[in-house]
Amino acid sequence: MNTIATYTAMATATAEDYRIEAEICADYHKQLPERLLAQLEGLQHVYRSNRVDRYQHSLQTATRAWRDGASEEMVVAALFHDIGDVLTPDNHAPIAAELLKPYVGPDTYWIIKHHDIFQGYFFWHHWGRDRNAREQFRDHPLYERAVYFSEVWDQASFDPDYDTLPISEFFPLVKRIFGREPWQSGITQPYETSGDTSS
Repeated sequence: MNTIATYTAMATATAEDYRIEAEICADYHKQLPERLLAQLEGLQHVYRSNRVDRYQHSLQTATRAWRDGASEEMVVAALFHDIGDVLTPDNHAPIAAELLKPYVGPDTYWIIKHHDIFQGYFFWHHWGRDRNAREQFRDHPLYERAVYFSEVWDQASFDPDYDTLPISEFFPLVKRIFGREPWQSGITQPYETSGDTSS
């Protein structure tokens, strides 16, 4: 029995080739939480001009969400909301949202995807940008939740004196959320939702 797929073009692959790939991919997927946590550590090298680096900022945001009674899904989203900064800071919010998308509901996805715009309220005017850009979503059913995420958890999490939980406290949550069956792979409805999440 082959242990590696043998095709050189997808058009010539066999069912056996894809069976082999599925088995290997299943093992790789099981390691997803550990890989993501390792990537999260890369935030220690991002935006070091702040009193806390983006890694500590992410831990602090997740800690605030956890202590505020947020769902496990949202706490994990808070932990990873800035992970896109490791690769492309100018597009970090959609990157984080897409990373989370197979494992979270559309509400969580939408909030993370747009969190940079909501966060902009607190500083964009210093850069000559429109701090009220979030108003384009004023009538969206998740507007208030996105404001809350930004104001209560995200923008407040640059405090070096805050009693931030260590990453080890979040291991079980990360493993549970990223251990879910990705909803695109066969689950007909995604995880938690509270309404229309278009735009």
